Order: sequence, then C-alpha cells, then structure tokens
Amino acid sequence: MAQLPLLPQLAISVTEITRYLRQLFESDEVLQDVWVAGEISNLSRPVSGHIYFSMKDESAALRCVIWKSNAMRLRVALQNGLAIEAHGYISLYERDGQYQLYIDALRAAGEGYLYQEFLRLKARLEAEGLFAPERKRPIPSRPRRIGIVTSVTGAALQDMLNTLGRRYPLAEVILAPAAVQGAEAPPELVAALQALNRLEAIDVILIGRGGGSLEDLWAFNDERVVRAVATSRVPVISGVGHETDFTLVDFAADVRAPTPTGAAVLVAPDVADIALELQNAGSRLVSSFQGRLGAYRAALADLAHRLLRTSPAWRIQGDEQRLDALVQRLESGLSHELLLLRARLEGLEQRLVSLSPKAVLQRGYAVVRRPNGEVVRSTAQVGVGQELTIQVVDGKFDARVEKVVPAGQGG
Repeated sequence: MAQLPLLPQLAISVTEITRYLRQLFESDEVLQDVWVAGEISNLSRPVSGHIYFSMKDESAALRCVIWKSNAMRLRVALQNGLAIEAHGYISLYERDGQYQLYIDALRAAGEGYLYQEFLRLKARLEAEGLFAPERKRPIPSRPRRIGIVTSVTGAALQDMLNTLGRRYPLAEVILAPAAVQGAEAPPELVAALQALNRLEAIDVILIGRGGGSLEDLWAFNDERVVRAVATSRVPVISGVGHETDFTLVDFAADVRAPTPTGAAVLVAPDVADIALELQNAGSRLVSSFQGRLGAYRAALADLAHRLLRTSPAWRIQGDEQRLDALVQRLESGLSHELLLLRARLEGLEQRLVSLSPKAVLQRGYAVVRRPNGEVVRSTAQVGVGQELTIQVVDGKFDARVEKVVPAGQGG
C-alpha cells in the first residue's frame, strides 16, 4: 500500500494549466504548419470582419478562426457544407479552454491535386519552349479588328466591350463565344481560337473570364487550350481571373493582363490620346507645309528674277535706264555749255557796246562827215571853206572849215 505524502501537493489554477496546454500546442512543429481537410459548418461572419466556423468530417469537428486581414484575401466563397482544405496553426483559446485552427490560407477541396497538376504541366510545356520570351509577338498599336474569346453570359465580356467602346470605338469587335468553365470549356475555347485565326483581318485576340477558384479557372490550364494559344497565328492577350490568378494560358499568351478589363485596356489606345496625336501631327504637317511652301516661293521668286534679268524686257529696261542717264548727262552738258556761251556772248556784247560809236560819242567824242557822208579821218580829206557835218551823242550839226592844221604843226 502506497504511503500518502506527508504534505499535500499544491493544485495549479485553470489558467495555468490552460496556458501550459497552449504552450504545448504552439511548441509542436506539426501543429504549427498543418493542412486540414473537412466540411464547413456553423459559419459566422460578425461585423468585426473575422470569420468563425467549424470543420467536420464523419467523426469529429474542429473550431476554426480566420482573422480579418486573412479573410480579405480569400478567393473562395465560403458557405456551409463546402468541402475545403485549410492551412494554418493550432492553438488553445484560453478563455473557453478550446483548441482551434487559425487559418491563413484556404482552398476548395481538391485544389491541392490541381495545383500539383498545374506545376507538372507547366514544367513540361515550359521545357518544350511554349513559354519562351522569343515566341512573344508585339501587339498592334492600332488594331482594326479585335477578336474576343469568352462566355457570352459572363461579366467579363461586358467589361471588355464597355472598355473597348469607351477607349477605342474605331475598332470592329468579333466575338467567338465559348464556355469558360466545365468539361465542355476546353474544346470550345480551342474551336473559338481556331475560328478567329481563320479570319484574315483579325489583328489581335483577347481571351479571358472573371475570377474564381483554381478549379473554376482550370479550363485555362488545359493543355489543348494552352497549345492553341501558343500556336495562334494572331497575337493573343490573356485576361483570366484577378490580378493574383495565374493560368498556363497566361504564360503561353503574347501578353498577360491582370483582368479582362486590363486586357481591353492593353489592346485599345485611348481615343483622346489618338485625337491629341492627330492634332500634333496636323500642326507638324501645317508647319512643314508652310516651310516647304516658303522655300518653294523663295526658289520661284529667284527663278523669276533670273528669268527677268535674262529677258529682252529686262535688257530693254536696262538700255532705257542707260539712255535716260545719257540724256540727263547730255542735258546737263548742254545746259553748262549754254551757260558758257551766254557768258561769252554777254562779254562780247559788253565789248561791242564799249566799242560802238555811241559809246565813244557818250564819252565826248564826235564823228565828222563830209557832205558825201564819208567819215573824216585825216586833215588831208578837208580843206578851208569846206562844209562838214558833225555828229555828237544827242544829234548832229553842220560846220565850215576855217583852218586846217596838220599834226605836228603849231597852230
């Protein structure tokens, strides 16, 4: 029989044992990085933004918590009865003494296998060179006809059409409808791509759909669809799911857009930018035209001037100008010569006046004439008693010779 201890063992509190158990959970490597499969039940979404539910299978249930920061990143629409696979760590909620799975990632059941298949197929196709950068082709900057491969009932189609109509209404859009989810989706997607490739005038193809789980997007990981995109004669832009979604079609396409709307933005230049480019091009054209027109006008004026200088009219004008100059010089010379002649004439006139008999008479001299009018120049021409006519400045009078005294004789 065991002997009882002399001193009773001290009891520990509920808080202490709960904290101890929590530390045991958190020190276990397996429980801190675990995937758990089960079905959602008792789903609760309080206003705090956190999510609470239970995961259960045939024999047990596990309380689960998704904090708001992680809940905002979920791509799976949670609902009761949904089979999921959740990743996180297990710890003890001390207040209720209940262990819980704190989830940081979640996927629909079966996505684990799908993801492994995604990686396997991606590696094989990549090894074949289907995703090589050198296979990528440039997207035309001004496409005239744009093909779209998507579902006619999906929101992705309206998003793309609205974006294309707003940004680039000049392009013609041709729809090749196809299912984007389910077993019938891959062959329909391939057929739609091939149909658009048979049209000669298609410049670019958009292929896409809205977001969803990996299983929802699986048609765009189908090898047939991926090869159809890679071998397309026409450049392809993929816009599958949301920005965080990646499919094998994204790797095979010439350009990957984050969303269907993003694909439309990539292919459609903004019509406002085109209008501005046209305005700038028009200004450059007018400026260039005016510059060339000015140069042509200057060249034409030079040719006209050269032609004028070699024309008979130009030579006649030159000769007329030279003739005018000669006439001016002649007139000037004649005027000068006339002035000189006038001056000489005036001098001669003065001399003539000074030598005229009247001038002599004005100085007191007189002209003596015989009766026959002969001017008496010598004493030998007269005799005593001979009558003479004497002319003075203001008239004449008669005289008789009384005495003749020759020169040299005293009188």
